[in-house]
Amino acid sequence: MLIAPGGQKRTPRLALIASVGVATLALALYIALRVALPVFHFPQPAGPYSIGTLTYHWVDTNRAEAFSADANARRELMVQIWYPASAGLSSSSPPPTRDRYVQNADALANAFARLTPLPKALFRQLGYVTTHAILSAPVADDRPNYPVLIFLEGAMGFRQMNTFQVEALVSHGYIVVAIDQPYTAAVVVFPDGREVGALPLPQMMPLIHQSYSRAAIPPTLNGRALEKGIVPYLAQDVSFTLDQLATLNNADPNGVLTGRLDLQRIGTFGVSLGGIVGAEACRQEPRLRACLFMDAPMPVDVVKWGLQQATMWITRDAETMRLERRRSGGWPESEISEHLASMQAVFNSATGAGYFVQVPGMFHINLTDIPNWSPLLRWLRVIGPIDAQRAHDITNAYSLAFFNRHLLGQAEVLLDRPAGQCPEAIFKAREL
Repeated sequence: MLIAPGGQKRTPRLALIASVGVATLALALYIALRVALPVFHFPQPAGPYSIGTLTYHWVDTNRAEAFSADANARRELMVQIWYPASAGLSSSSPPPTRDRYVQNADALANAFARLTPLPKALFRQLGYVTTHAILSAPVADDRPNYPVLIFLEGAMGFRQMNTFQVEALVSHGYIVVAIDQPYTAAVVVFPDGREVGALPLPQMMPLIHQSYSRAAIPPTLNGRALEKGIVPYLAQDVSFTLDQLATLNNADPNGVLTGRLDLQRIGTFGVSLGGIVGAEACRQEPRLRACLFMDAPMPVDVVKWGLQQATMWITRDAETMRLERRRSGGWPESEISEHLASMQAVFNSATGAGYFVQVPGMFHINLTDIPNWSPLLRWLRVIGPIDAQRAHDITNAYSLAFFNRHLLGQAEVLLDRPAGQCPEAIFKAREL
């Protein structure tokens, strides 16, 4: 270090240049990360309602945890509920607290880093994203109660992974109940801090695959052979949740949702594994009246016995699946055939109204929030050629029209003349 004539220390020019260079590089990296991994915003929902949300921890004391070797372990779920709230809340004073997109971002980032080859830094920005939901908001009072929809996440997903769709439905007057399913979700964090991560993919996928394509030697879980895979067990989470919702409707411990759930009008929707589980739940559960499956092969028993409820499928054509395989891997020809053939078979045999929607150019993750996470995803070509927002708009339009017609009895032009609003879609209907 040089000493100035007055005894003061003087920074050498080279050190000064180096420090400026480091600061400039740090700033450039910061800007690059902000561009590549922005704290994004969800579009303003189009419906007339604001959105409230609450989260619950439920334990099924009557059912053993199949994924645990501990015979005393019981099945536990984290369940988040979004519901219509009064429209004037957004202008109240003081401003209401908006819910974060994910409440346990570090745990989720660690889980994604463990399950994928990507560093956890790529996922940490999710913890800074906020939604339009208001914590513990009072329920909108223009109706005595609201129809209920159960949302089921994909494998290695999380309960908020379709917030684009959840917020759209809730803003139009639906209560959406999302189930975090331990051991198939990326991670589930319980109120006492326990974290339950997903099974490793080599162990999880045979358990799922067995449900829609039976292997001669079934996979095992904790020494028990599962001839029908894990999906029937996961579908029991839906029945348990319906039971819990009835209890909640009688007396919500938060004092918010008591009496506000219309349990005579219940539907379900799910993406990928969530669609598979939803199909099995619809086969088992007569309380479900309308069932929407997104890009999911149908379980063997559903193909065999069919479904009685009104059903809708939102998926892609085979050529789009092959394009996705060429760009980002996955989707072997056998999977393409299993997906499309099983969905088409249940559509053809369903005794209730059925709708089969294919959107060319839409990749698997276009049916989730993931295209919002980074603009680099289009450059990496892991989302489809279709505009990401347009894919969400089409998904929301069909979802809302389907549930409006089959839970509320409303006329929906989109389900009769789809070409005007969604000309990209290949649409087939089987009305009763």
